[in-house]
Amino acid sequence: MVEADAGRAAIRRALRSLRRRHLVEEGAHRPAIEALTRPFAAHALEWKEKAEKHELELQQCYKAQSRLSEQLVTEIEEGKASKALLKEKEELLTTLQNELKQTSEENVQLKQTLEEKTKALELLIQEHQAAKAELEQALAKLKVAEDENKSLIDRWMLEKMKDAERLNEANAMYEEMLLKLKTAGVGGIQHNAQQEADGIIRRSEAGYMKTPIPSTCAITIRAHDGGCGSLVFQHNSDKLISAGQDQTVKIWGTHTGALTSTLQGCLGSVNDLAVTNDNKFVIAACSSNKLFVWEVNGGRPRHTLTGHTKNVSSVDASWVKSFVVASSSNDRTIKIWDLQTGFCKSTIMSASNPNSLAFIDGDTICSGHRDGNLRLWDIRSGKCTTQIAAHLDVTSVCVSRSQNFVLTSGRDNVHNLFDVRTLEVCGSFRATGNRVVGSWGKPCISPDENCIAAGSSDGSVYIWSRLKNEVPTILQGHSSPVLASAWCGLGPLATSDRNNIYIWN
Repeated sequence: MVEADAGRAAIRRALRSLRRRHLVEEGAHRPAIEALTRPFAAHALEWKEKAEKHELELQQCYKAQSRLSEQLVTEIEEGKASKALLKEKEELLTTLQNELKQTSEENVQLKQTLEEKTKALELLIQEHQAAKAELEQALAKLKVAEDENKSLIDRWMLEKMKDAERLNEANAMYEEMLLKLKTAGVGGIQHNAQQEADGIIRRSEAGYMKTPIPSTCAITIRAHDGGCGSLVFQHNSDKLISAGQDQTVKIWGTHTGALTSTLQGCLGSVNDLAVTNDNKFVIAACSSNKLFVWEVNGGRPRHTLTGHTKNVSSVDASWVKSFVVASSSNDRTIKIWDLQTGFCKSTIMSASNPNSLAFIDGDTICSGHRDGNLRLWDIRSGKCTTQIAAHLDVTSVCVSRSQNFVLTSGRDNVHNLFDVRTLEVCGSFRATGNRVVGSWGKPCISPDENCIAAGSSDGSVYIWSRLKNEVPTILQGHSSPVLASAWCGLGPLATSDRNNIYIWN
């Protein structure tokens, strides 16, 4: 601004100087002009025109000078703007240089950090390699343990075979004794020996007598309102226990179809039943998240087992220990109970909902899960010892009387039979019309382990032979989907639907 003012002042001084000079020159020449005008009056008009012309040119010069002055002022202002812009650029350049310096320092720091991270990554890679080596060693140990386990199972089965041979020898001795007694004519002793042997030796051997395939329905029982979803026979007895949606548990005689006892006090519908190996207690798994225990003789409630937080889907009693019971629930837990105290002994957490479970021996249970896997558990440690892919969704598991086979069913409408000794599928059973009834369908294995029976949603019962690759036998008579089945150790097959229980002979 100061320079612009100085420029304008200089222009004004120059204009004043030009005017004074003009006046001075005009005053200096005025006498001469007057002198010349007198003798040259004739040329006055011409000179006047010239004077006016010169005056007009002088005015144009003034105007040109004014324009030049304005251009000068404009150039001065533009020069100032250029200087200001240059100053801004210099400041921006300084800022960029500072930022470049800061970025360089950050780059150095990042480079150092990258080197540290690289060293840490190399260390992690070394640790990973060490962990991988440890894992390989652990897998090798696991394989050795599995081989040892398989060897132990083989030895166990060998011992069972030896026990069976000893029982056969005992039977042979018994037959020889009977022959001698018959020869001697001792009818009463023979009758008692026959009765005792049939009750102890013959019934203790799984598959001693060949189980005939039933063909006709002998008895129809109207059992439970709303449907009967669970059936189980007492051990070495023809007494059938049933339960369903009416919150009751009933005991029937299969020869007559007569109701012998009704167990009351259950809350919620019954999903599964189990009976202890001494036939003293009946356990019901219910939708009320509880299990109810009754004494068979008298029907008195013994315990209410609480601890599950969701629907209890399955229950089974130990084959060896009378007071040990296992249950599974939709809360993804398996609980082991002590019936002497009514308390939970241990809880096993599972990654998937266990839909069904069963005891294999005193310390091992198998469970079928919603993720399609069959798992074997050691109830002493609570750890899963084996996991096998069985179906898309396992709905039921059933263990044979000899504990040599596990039958699984799934929503893929396939029934797989696993050999416990090798944990391999030894048979797969399916039929075009056979459809598993959701999570309710419960197939079973015949006492001689030669047949598989499974209900279907079309109201039929399909029976396959384990040893013969034949078309299954189909029993018809149900008017609604078959929910459960159970095969008595003494022969009869029981099946149930939403209306009735059928006893097949």
